[in-house]
Amino acid sequence: MLLKIMKTVIFKLYRYMFKIFGYLLPKKPNLIILESFLGKQYSDNPRAIYEYLMKYYPKYDMYWSVDGRYVKTFKEKNIKYVKRFSIRWLFLMTRATYWISNSRLPLWISKPRNTVYVQTWHGTPLKLLAADMEEVHMPNTNTETYKQNFLKESSKWDFLIAPNAYSREIFKRAFQFDKKMINSGYPRNDYLINANNIENINAIKRLLKLPPDKKIIFYAPTWRDNQFYSKGKYKFELQMDLDLLKKELGTEYIVVLRLHYLVAETLDLKAFQGFVYDFSSHEDIRDLYLISDILITDYSSVFFDYANLKRPIIFFVYDIEDYRDQIRGFYFNLEERAPGPLVKTTKEIIDEIKNINKYGYILTQEIEDFYNTFCYLEDGKATKRVVDALFKE
Repeated sequence: MLLKIMKTVIFKLYRYMFKIFGYLLPKKPNLIILESFLGKQYSDNPRAIYEYLMKYYPKYDMYWSVDGRYVKTFKEKNIKYVKRFSIRWLFLMTRATYWISNSRLPLWISKPRNTVYVQTWHGTPLKLLAADMEEVHMPNTNTETYKQNFLKESSKWDFLIAPNAYSREIFKRAFQFDKKMINSGYPRNDYLINANNIENINAIKRLLKLPPDKKIIFYAPTWRDNQFYSKGKYKFELQMDLDLLKKELGTEYIVVLRLHYLVAETLDLKAFQGFVYDFSSHEDIRDLYLISDILITDYSSVFFDYANLKRPIIFFVYDIEDYRDQIRGFYFNLEERAPGPLVKTTKEIIDEIKNINKYGYILTQEIEDFYNTFCYLEDGKATKRVVDALFKE
């Protein structure tokens, strides 16, 4: 009991010091703090911006905000980082001129005077967001509280990146964002345009120790709001029949799996060694996009990014009625506009893949229309547009 009281007191003091330091301490003009997915990854839009600045604007002093459990990647790459919620983090965050993040920061963090908060976000929305959500089924909150908290956070953002016009209009409304929108495409997708060649693909396969003679099925599902252990830790039950998949496709394909960063599961895949590879902890999903021949997903925004490669996408939506009508809701009719077939069973997945093997991948007019609506800004120069908007002056 005493320990719990002490932790509460220390946390309140830490929050108070953050606020005071943010108000009193002078800014360091060239200091930038970056964070990706709650400090768990070196990835996504913040990574693309960081690497561009390192190359073209080396004057900036940049640190990554990192969850203490995930520092290995940063140490191995010799990247400057600071442990999230440490004393040093407190000083760096409150003196930084720029914060760059792709997801929400904790609500208790107050934005200091003269700090510019750049929110890159992390996907084109299919699922309803923030103020657009009719009901919230997440732990330790209710619909009204969730919306209030989200909008309190979004009110701190000074810049927000939009990957396309569709997202721009949704972000304005759902986040009630009325400051500067950067209409650029997503910096993270420059990699898919600029590094999409056989040399890079083979190098990644070697790095990940994947068999070079097998095609790759990439399975990247999202989380379900109403299936959780606790706040920020979600359950995931694998509905795919891996035995059947291996029996029917194992001579030609392997499966690469990546669970959502909020999913807390560690799947037991020992029985499928050499066929299923779990890269949920791999630093950046972009590598997995690039090496994959086919993407299987559900309601995750990954399909908007993968569409840039113009490769086959299969939607494994075994619970679509429940997810669409009860859990979250969609911005558009997925059945009508998805850039690939919707299936509900493993057998249907296998049939679709065998059809691709037999007839090839056909870019239909519907797929081209999808590409022209959601991917038209992705030309390999999105990062430059973002950096020019933020730093060129």
